[in-house]
Amino acid sequence: MAGARKLELAGARKLELSEALALGPAWRHTCYALLYAPDPGTLFGRIPLRYAILVRRGRCRSLPPRPCFLAGVFLWGVPANTRFLLPQMQMRFDGRLGFPGGFVDNLDRTLEDGLNRGLLEQLGEAVADFRVERADYRSSHAGSKPNVVAHFYAKRLTLEQLLAVEIGATNARAHGLEVLGLVRVPLYTLRDGIGGLPIFLENSFIGAARQQLLEALEELGLLEFDAVSALKNPAHKQRQPSVNSHNVR
Repeated sequence: MAGARKLELAGARKLELSEALALGPAWRHTCYALLYAPDPGTLFGRIPLRYAILVRRGRCRSLPPRPCFLAGVFLWGVPANTRFLLPQMQMRFDGRLGFPGGFVDNLDRTLEDGLNRGLLEQLGEAVADFRVERADYRSSHAGSKPNVVAHFYAKRLTLEQLLAVEIGATNARAHGLEVLGLVRVPLYTLRDGIGGLPIFLENSFIGAARQQLLEALEELGLLEFDAVSALKNPAHKQRQPSVNSHNVR
């Protein structure tokens, strides 16, 4: 997915979906999928987990020779107490974090058809319990080197649906190939101000995945605006989180 990485470095710009779909045949369309759901649990009995986000570690196919879409979705579940959500991403084969999704080729009638097919391949049969629709669309980003457009979705799930996806993902056809595993994103910050989400964001993300994650956390009300703004620019490259017990109190 070197091309998708270039999308981030070459100055990706945001597009309306209609504008993105009107681009010519020289453009390829890609996207990543983020899954999240409510999590009422606590870390060490003290820190609310809020949401779990899974990240993909996956082995990526080379881009197809013909124009195509790679659609992605942000899946999330809603509890009675909406303070607690469980967002998910995937870890890719190249060590970068991203979202599940799939190419939409000429055999798919719509962008969403290709997306749902890709989710089934990467995450297994549990995704057959729901369907990502056009109403779940969030954003599109485009870069000129190469000509790639990334589409992003957010899908609301129940906690039970999301847990079923986690359990069944290891039996998916792409597990161990395109997808090396699902990872939950920590939506808390430890007392040292580094551990938790801040240090998680120091990882390498594919394409616009980091930006899409932060935008989704803010726009869906999972984190407050001030908290998201403080996280948009990496600031802890030389520091490491504390491992002492006082850091979690």
